[in-house]
Formats: sequence, structure tokens, C-alpha cells
Amino acid sequence: MSFAPVMESDVALWSGEADVIVVGFGGAGACAAVAAHDAGSGVMIVEAASASGGSTALSSAEIYLGGGTAVQKAVGYDDSVDDVYGYLMDSNSPQADSEKIRAYAEGGAAHLDWLMSLGVPFKNSELKERAMMALTDDCLLYTGSEKAWPYNTRYKPAPRGHNLEVEGDNGGPLLTQILLEQVEQRGIDVHFETRALRLIVDRHGPGQRVTGLVVRQDLEERAFRARQGVVLCAGGFIMNEAMVGEYCPQFLDNKTPIGNPNDTGSGIQMGLSVGARAINMHEGFLSLPFYPPATLTHGIFVNGQGQRFINEDAYHGRIGSFLVNQSYPVYLILNVADYGNYETESWLQAPVAGTGETLQELDAELGLPPGQLELTVARYNADAAAGHDALFHKDVAWLKTLEAPFVALDCTPGAGAFFPCFTLGGLDTTVQGAVRSVSGAVIGGLYAAGRTACGVPRRGDGYASGSSVGDATFSGRLAGCAVAGQGTQ
Repeated sequence: MSFAPVMESDVALWSGEADVIVVGFGGAGACAAVAAHDAGSGVMIVEAASASGGSTALSSAEIYLGGGTAVQKAVGYDDSVDDVYGYLMDSNSPQADSEKIRAYAEGGAAHLDWLMSLGVPFKNSELKERAMMALTDDCLLYTGSEKAWPYNTRYKPAPRGHNLEVEGDNGGPLLTQILLEQVEQRGIDVHFETRALRLIVDRHGPGQRVTGLVVRQDLEERAFRARQGVVLCAGGFIMNEAMVGEYCPQFLDNKTPIGNPNDTGSGIQMGLSVGARAINMHEGFLSLPFYPPATLTHGIFVNGQGQRFINEDAYHGRIGSFLVNQSYPVYLILNVADYGNYETESWLQAPVAGTGETLQELDAELGLPPGQLELTVARYNADAAAGHDALFHKDVAWLKTLEAPFVALDCTPGAGAFFPCFTLGGLDTTVQGAVRSVSGAVIGGLYAAGRTACGVPRRGDGYASGSSVGDATFSGRLAGCAVAGQGTQ
């Protein structure tokens, strides 16, 4: 498929026009449309699917925000902007964008207020247990590695994952339904089953401006004029096998792509067609969702050499990113008692690779280098007994000696464990969402947000749940304000 831009002078017939055209009706697109409308612009949304929601609707819709949000304050956390900034800079470096992260840290509390003003509900409560998501209607929970080494030695930890006030894994559908209602209440023009094909420009080369969009609608190609600009909110590219193979082939084998079918990189490719720069395309989120149950955190991960390689109290995405760089196989070694409710609670799906009344029995089943597992467990048990993990600095709350009987879960990619993934690369944009060209100049009339842009989350090993929905809604709102010429509202 060609994404080559169309010259405005070659458009024989315009099918319509709007001040702002938003491509994509997920979390980023909805927020961009609402913000642009409220800033005084006439807005049109084009969406390839037959309904709104995008990948946001498929998510848990945890929203990663800090710096003293209303919920944080109500629950009793004094979370500083500097701690949010420092943690996000550190965990996303060296690719971190200091300007975007500073704006996100400083604007987090106001952004939550804005979402609440739209009717998005949050309960003033905290889920204190270690969990991937809140299946209760509680709001705050830790969704990253804030309490794990090395970050807990540098920045004051605080829970920043904001779960909507809804029970079960239903945050995404609720958030996108509320955003749909806000779009409908404003009378924003929405075109479903309309696929964006090519951008329209006033000229080729330096100084060009995006002035419209060609779409496929009702089996016809139609041109729509955008008086102020086009905002690309068409998702990432995890569903485009060719692009994944080119930019991040580590996600091709034994991984499960997470996203909606239209996460094909079309927005990114439209940007590239007019000279935009794409950055961070090699990076993505890769998770090993080994908790719940939280008791599995008491175990240790060992690689094919029978050695530990990470502090097991880190976020599941950080562990997944480290794991795939190990020698295989990789096992999670546990006390049988801590195996607990694994079979009914966990998403991991890793099969039992071996059991043993002694480490020698377990080692024989796993086929690790002779004696190495015993050495690893002996060192770990000595550190656990002393209350200090000298090798990997696992928090004392999760240090527990490994005692017989033992069980090992096979977490080797391809052995059955669940490895969800999605991309984190996209168009290079300013804080306000204006798309940059390869020369660094802003392309007139072109904006991007959500996973079509390269936003705040930049690294899989530093990711925190809620970063994408938080960044998508935040960047969408900023881009909508900017294209309308009003700045942040």
C-alpha cells in the first residue's frame, strides 16, 4: 500500500472539511478531539473500525499519573513532581525525552482533574497488594518498579497507577465509553469504517503544510480538507509483521502482540511519507505476567546457567525485558507453599518444569549445570536469612528462604508462558504534539499522539502499567489544544 502524499492542487473534489481532522478514535484520538472542540475548533474523527475504543478499550486503562493527584492526596501520599520526573527519566533513559517527561510530571494532577471533569470516575482508595491490575474498584496501586531497586534508592516511591472505579478488568471499556459519550455530546463529526490512506499537502519539500486527508469510505476514495491540521492517533505497529520484523524482530517469536487489528503503523507511515522522523522504533513493552499470586515474588528466576539475573520484586515488564536476554532455559524456582493459587490466579501459563523434595532432585529434572542451582539457592538463602540481597537488592519484604519441597515453572519463551508485547516507537513530536521532520523542523499542520508518536514511555525494561493510556490521553489532549491554537486547556 502506498502512503505517498497527495498534492492539494491535484484534488478535483473535496468531500468535506473541518478545522481539525483526527485519525483514530482510541484514547488519544478521543482526547484530541474533545480538547480541540473545547478550544473552539470544528472537529472530524475518522476511524477504520466500526466502533470507537482502539487499543485503549482492550486495556485495563490504568492511568499512570503523579505529582500530587487528587486521589494521591486523599489517600495520604505526598508525591512530588521531582520524584515523578526523576523516576520516569531514569527508567526511560537513555532514550528519555526530558521536555515531555517534565510536562507529564508537572501536568499529571491537572490531567487527572480534566479526566474527572469529563466524568471518568476514580475512588479515593488504594489497593495495597502486589498486582498487575486492580480487580476491585480501588484506584491507586503500584504499577511499575518504584519500590524496587535501583529506583527505590533514588526517588521516593508512591503509587501512580490510577484504576477507574469499576470492578474487574473493565477499565478500558468504561473509559472509552465515557470518552465516546463526551464526543457525542459535543456533536463532533465521526466517520466510522473510514480508513485514512494519505495526507494532502500544499507542496512538496521544505515548508510544506498538511492541509487534508484522503480516506477510503464506502468503497470510494474521498478527500477532506483540514483547515488547521491533522492529528494522527492511529496506534502503534505491533500488528504489522513486516514493520515488527524490520524494527523490533525480538517480538516475532513466541510473543503475543497486544493491540487492536488496526495497530498496523499506518499513522507512522503517513508521517514518514511527508518527511517526518520516526524514533525509538526498536523498543517495545514485553511482559512476563508472573503475578498474581503475589507469593510467586518470593521465588527466584534462574537462567540456563542456573544463576539469578534480576531482583524478582521488579515490575513484570522489567523482568520480561531482562529474561529474553538470558541464556535459555529460564525457570522460576519456588517453595511449593508459595506456588499457592498459581493455577487459578495467574496469567502466566508457564508449565511446571520440575518438582523435587531436594534441590538435587529438582536439578536433575531441569538439566541445569551440575551443582549450580544448589550454589545459587545457598547464596540466596544466606542473604534472605540475613535480610539483605547482596547480589540483586530484592526488597526485604520479599526475601524468604527457599525450602523443600520445590517447584520450577518453565518461563522460557516458546515453552508455553504468556509474553504480551507492543511497540513504543513512533513519530518524533514536540511536547505539544507537532510532528518533526528529519531535519528537526516542525511539519505545518501535522500532529500526532498516543502510540503513533514516541511519547513518555520509551523502554520495555523501564515501563510502568498505565504509561500508555496516561501518555495517550495526555498527549492527545495537548495535541488537540495545540492544533486548535489554544495551548493546554
